[in-house]
Amino acid sequence: MGTANDRVPLAERVERLLAGAGPLPVVAAGDPVLRQASEPFDGQLDPTLLARFVEALRVTMRAAPGVGLAAPQVGVGLRIAVIEDPAPVPEEVRLARGRVRQPFRVLVNPVYAPVGGGRAAFFEGCLSVPGYQAVVARHAEVRLTGQDEHGRAVDEVFGGWPARIVQHETDHLDGTLYLDRAEPRSLSSHQTVAERWAQPTPEAAARALGFELP
Repeated sequence: MGTANDRVPLAERVERLLAGAGPLPVVAAGDPVLRQASEPFDGQLDPTLLARFVEALRVTMRAAPGVGLAAPQVGVGLRIAVIEDPAPVPEEVRLARGRVRQPFRVLVNPVYAPVGGGRAAFFEGCLSVPGYQAVVARHAEVRLTGQDEHGRAVDEVFGGWPARIVQHETDHLDGTLYLDRAEPRSLSSHQTVAERWAQPTPEAAARALGFELP
């Protein structure tokens, strides 16, 4: 049975969400919206409202701070996500993780597919699972298809850390959290990761916590 809020037209719900000032509240794990496949975007929001919503996602992502944010994370079940990574990391981390700067981008109806069989495992966190990180093995390279906020086609291959970001955010749109793909024995608090597992790769954590890397 749906809630009264579910019966309110989506555009009206977004208008209400945007009525407040400042960053939007981020939905935490346990909310059903994070476990439902999002509705493909096909014009449910007019161009002006879409632009306002995208800007709100940008503001919220930056305030968190994070490198990506999907619409379900603010309670909106649409296949829309934003990504941006200034990549302010040491050179050794950049090289080990393939973390390079990503400008702000909007992903509409994104779908990814692996390119090749390579896998890469690193600690990963989520704004909807505050306080924790875990090691996730993901495709090292993916092809992302979809559109941008203006309806222009996106068909691009991502590697390194950008590939991780687009997989994480697209998974949100399918009702999947990073914990579903994580190595359970690696689950660590942010403080523990900073104090013990801040190396460029999770090899030390794998040895100490007893899990295997791909």
